[in-house]
Amino acid sequence: RATSVHPHMMLGYPLSNENAVVKRYTAEAMADLDELRARADNDAGYIQPRPSDLPYSVHDMRTEFLQQQQQHHQRIHDNDNPPPTQPIKVGFVACSFNSKAVLFLSHDMFRFFDPSVVEIHVFSTGPPDHPRFLAEVMRGVDWRRRVVDDVDRFHDVRNLSHDHVGLARYIRDLGMQVLIEWDGYARQGERSAGLMALRPAPIQILHQEFLMTSGAQYFDYIVTDKVVSPLRLEGLYTEKFLYLPNHFFSKGHAVQKEVVPPKLDYVSREKGATEFRLGVGSPQENACLSSNPLGINIRDDNHDEDRRVSFVYCNFNKFLKNNPETMRSWIRILREVPDSILCMVENPSEGVANLRKFVTEVTATDGGEPEDDDDDLNDRIHFLPWEQNPFDHQQRSHSLCNVMLDSHPYNGHTTAQDALYAGVPIVTRSDGNDMSSRVSTSANIVLGLEELNAVGGSVDYENIAIRLGTDETWFRSVRERLVETCLRKDPMHPYWDVPRYVENFQKGLKIVWDRFLEGKEADHVEVEEDGDGEGKFAGTMEAELVAREEKRRRMKAKREQMNDEL
Repeated sequence: RATSVHPHMMLGYPLSNENAVVKRYTAEAMADLDELRARADNDAGYIQPRPSDLPYSVHDMRTEFLQQQQQHHQRIHDNDNPPPTQPIKVGFVACSFNSKAVLFLSHDMFRFFDPSVVEIHVFSTGPPDHPRFLAEVMRGVDWRRRVVDDVDRFHDVRNLSHDHVGLARYIRDLGMQVLIEWDGYARQGERSAGLMALRPAPIQILHQEFLMTSGAQYFDYIVTDKVVSPLRLEGLYTEKFLYLPNHFFSKGHAVQKEVVPPKLDYVSREKGATEFRLGVGSPQENACLSSNPLGINIRDDNHDEDRRVSFVYCNFNKFLKNNPETMRSWIRILREVPDSILCMVENPSEGVANLRKFVTEVTATDGGEPEDDDDDLNDRIHFLPWEQNPFDHQQRSHSLCNVMLDSHPYNGHTTAQDALYAGVPIVTRSDGNDMSSRVSTSANIVLGLEELNAVGGSVDYENIAIRLGTDETWFRSVRERLVETCLRKDPMHPYWDVPRYVENFQKGLKIVWDRFLEGKEADHVEVEEDGDGEGKFAGTMEAELVAREEKRRRMKAKREQMNDEL
């Protein structure tokens, strides 16, 4: 039975560890064709010629920026009132500056960049959300508007989204020094295909959205960490690693007022209450919103009226992120934990029948009796409709899940951060080599929950999940430790500390930019935090959140005033 593959995840979908390098070769072919395909005129049936001055010369750009630096230093030397240090011009380009998952996770980054270090530009090739969607679904929350307010310059370049040559010239004319790409090969037809191949900036970085190698020689770095992309796997990437501490993934849950932090204790449901309310009731009580979660036959005179859901396992990812081996693991877990249930999301709803059929087939072929065992297991697997509002979707994890069973071979990424900040531990397989299969492994290590990483593969994964569902003391200890990381404020826990993440991120950008000016080739870079835990990087305090944000706004206003005067 073939594993499902979604077009925008095709290159990120892991093969076996032995064949993982095949994906690099596939990505390289994709990278080689990307710019050529962008010049194809399908209506006319020919490929337009590429301008002779493109791609831009990295050598020429280095010469230009070195001259600018020397001129700036000379002005400082000659002036009694020297100008401020020139920040690095950093651009982010994507079609997803709207209500996409990547912006949910990352829009808070822009609140905390230091304007004296970096000047942030956004190049948005996609449209804003429809006002009705923002009003009715997002309840007035507009992430794009927040980015517009926080960055130094927001460039709405929808008119250039399918003109990669024109967009490259526009970015180059603005003097971008570092260009960070958020699309990868995701969102075909929406992203600006071919842009990065034209080298509009001397340093080009892949970050956040597309979690694998681009296969391109025109990407210098990929943002990652030492667990997700250990040096032993560098042969799977064409980029050099830009290692960040405390997990490479940006996530803003702890600093978004709309996101509700978890509670150590569940709020009890009122006696006799039948309607589900977010934040009320334990996962066992809410039972994936099923009226008969264990499939009890009430017509059977011998049925046990006292049976209750013992434990709720969840997976809220698209079905395509899982393979048959993962589903077989879930079947074993349900079998070994009596009266446990599995709660999933209909994503897509058309796949539910196929998944249930698979459960029937597996239990029939591995020794079970289909007329008994498969019906029992299918009765304990439940599906929720997709929740459009991201904040309600995130809060459902707290109300409905005891433990999240991570997807393999493609981990949950946004859904995993949602679960973790809802106080839901994640059991994940840690035996994969692919970037997209190691995200939760790194997260658990930073959160101090390394015991949830199944380094031994599927059997280890199953055993950890089974123990959580049967050892109440251990489960409570794991969950309490996770919830405490979410509630920690003075200082914030490093996993959820957005200002700390941004501090390290911009430090990495400065390192790679300085290397470039020094004439060094791109190479692996590891960002190390200063201090020993008692100093600068002990963690962000609550008061610092406001202070850093205010500093950015003041300096942004001052820069805008200077630009107006010029």
